[in-house]
Amino acid sequence: MFSNIGMPGLLLILVIALIIFGPSKLPEIGRAFGQTLNEFKRSTKGLVNDELTSKEEEPSSK
Repeated sequence: MFSNIGMPGLLLILVIALIIFGPSKLPEIGRAFGQTLNEFKRSTKGLVNDELTSKEEEPSSK
C-alpha cells in the first residue's frame, strides 16, 4: 500500500501533519498510531494461530 510513496511523499505527509496538528500533538498521535498497529498485529496473529490450531484438531478424512 505505501510502497509507492517514497521519501518525498513521506516528508510531504509529515509536513502537512505538522501544519494541521502542530508540534505538540504529533508525538501523541504517533504513539496512538503505534499502539493501534501493535494491537492489530496481536489480534491478527491470534486469528492465524486459532485457525492453525483448529485445522490441526480436525481429523483427516483419508
